[in-house]
Amino acid sequence: MIPEERPDGPGAGEESARLEEAGSVRKGSDPLAQIPRGRPQSRRARVHQQITKELRMRTGAENLYRATSNAWVRETVALELSYVNSSLQLLKEELEELNSSVEADRPESEGITVPLIPLGLKETRELDWSTPLKELISGHFGEDSASYEAEIKELGDLRQAIRTPNRSEVGLELLMAYYNQLCFLDARFVAPPGNLGLLFHWYDSLTGVPAQQRALAFEKGSVLFNIGALHTQIGARQDRSCPEGTRRAVEAFQKAAGAFSLLRENFSGAPSPDMSPASLSMLEGLMTAQAQECIFEGLLLPSPEAPQDCLAQLRLAQEAAQVAAEYRQVHQTMTQPPVRDYVPFPWTTLVHVKAEYFCALAHYHAAVALCDSPPAAEEDFPVLPQAFLGPPATSEPWGAVFPQEQEERRNLGKAHLKRSILGQEEALRLHAVCRALRRVDLLQAVLAQALQRSLAKYSELDREDDFLETAEAPDIQPKTQQKPEIRAPSFSRVKVTDIFQRLGPLSVFSAKNHWRLAGPVRVTRGEAGFGLTLRGDAPVLVAAVMPGGPAAAAGLQEGDYIVSLNGQPCKWWRHAEVVARLKGVGDEGVSLQVVTLLPRAEPPGTGHHRPALGGLLRIQKECGWGTPAPARASPRCFLGWSRKAKPTGRLSPQP
Repeated sequence: MIPEERPDGPGAGEESARLEEAGSVRKGSDPLAQIPRGRPQSRRARVHQQITKELRMRTGAENLYRATSNAWVRETVALELSYVNSSLQLLKEELEELNSSVEADRPESEGITVPLIPLGLKETRELDWSTPLKELISGHFGEDSASYEAEIKELGDLRQAIRTPNRSEVGLELLMAYYNQLCFLDARFVAPPGNLGLLFHWYDSLTGVPAQQRALAFEKGSVLFNIGALHTQIGARQDRSCPEGTRRAVEAFQKAAGAFSLLRENFSGAPSPDMSPASLSMLEGLMTAQAQECIFEGLLLPSPEAPQDCLAQLRLAQEAAQVAAEYRQVHQTMTQPPVRDYVPFPWTTLVHVKAEYFCALAHYHAAVALCDSPPAAEEDFPVLPQAFLGPPATSEPWGAVFPQEQEERRNLGKAHLKRSILGQEEALRLHAVCRALRRVDLLQAVLAQALQRSLAKYSELDREDDFLETAEAPDIQPKTQQKPEIRAPSFSRVKVTDIFQRLGPLSVFSAKNHWRLAGPVRVTRGEAGFGLTLRGDAPVLVAAVMPGGPAAAAGLQEGDYIVSLNGQPCKWWRHAEVVARLKGVGDEGVSLQVVTLLPRAEPPGTGHHRPALGGLLRIQKECGWGTPAPARASPRCFLGWSRKAKPTGRLSPQP
């Protein structure tokens, strides 16, 4: 997508003031030394550099091992490779601990809540835009590249700022503003199937392995990935002890899932594991599950007017079972190749722990509904059996009649409490297996508190004369009243102006078009005027030229664009403004400078490319078709990678 252009953009005289004010968009950037997460992020950057060094050493050793036939050299190289692989493994484990630390985004609330999984941002190297952009500005656009130093510096400063965005809406707006500028760059400077000549370096968020590519779509995709990752960090640190904080957390994880879904649908040939379709599908499911978890936590918040009857408790049980089902599905994805090869082990363990924990929580609420809540109303009887399923071996609904006798309800409640205790004990066992999770005291406190609550409830229901074996409790039917919606990022809400708009409107002045500059030419007024017809805005198009008139004598042709009038650049002028200036011209005439679009050179054997707009106008005239207004910049494919560009604005004969 390309942000909408503003034809009434500032002129060259106003450009310096605009660039001075542009610093406000970079206020969302946090220098590494000025933020609490600066130390771990600096450590992550150092680990990335060491991983790059070790990978280069391993590549060189492997090449030498394949090239030599000397047995002693091969043995020495094999030993060196074992050392390099060991170092790489240690570095990846260190990076895994940095990326999977759930304490880095501890929620702002002081209560005990289950920790969530935030995603670390992708790191990148510094980039110098000046050389390729100056070459394009001077070579293709015919402008003085030295006069665009301020614009190039603004673009570089913006990219430097997005490397360390604030974990807030300001940081998100900063990333979206840079993404919108990349859309402008893609439309103006990238001519298919070429590129800017820059090599974009980004580090994998999950493994730290460096990836590089020359396609601008890789830069756009990485920024979109960071937008989703930043949403996860914002959601993980919300205060979920109040309804407003829970709502914000749900929205953040929904938007994160939307960003990863958008990236997966429009991105192919990913050079790094974290942006592969399998990884993005896993992240989308993980964020949806965390949004569902926050929805459930919002239902648990104390509300005096909410009834706590049997039906309300069963609905809580079904909501908890829905969260458990979501996490169970995510865990299954994480344990399948290729995701299991690079997803952090603490993530897989924590997802498994949550699946067991919420399943146990569902059985606990079912037990409370059976034993502590008032009997259900008669009109609710048909609804109650639907909350349960049969034993795990079957999926048949449990019972046609919900037990109403107190003793039957007590026995069934004990059965659910037994499954709840077993599930919470399993969650604690899985928590103890992972070294990284053992350091998270908050998670252990949540699991221990839930287990103690279930044991205390079981002790209340247990009797000394209970000699019968407790029957196995049925499963809880997953169901939710609020399914999380995947929300794509709204880039249109962040309004930006094309940094290089002084080059002219994108409909004409882009690397995809070639033109010839003519003039300045002097056109004097005749008896019938200047002998030309104008139409369109920014730039104004010469739609028709009267044969034998002053414009034809000066060399103007149909399809030319007026870019200068009496020495003043008018690429962004509106039709009415150009006409008013021409009407005010005296006997001395007017000095015009125009550009003529040239037909695009097609490679041999290809015939699907459209001719340039100037050629189309002439073909239209010969065929008797109508002359359209100049096309505005059309939205491109969202990322434009590994997809054929679809022609836009197709011309067709008038009926």
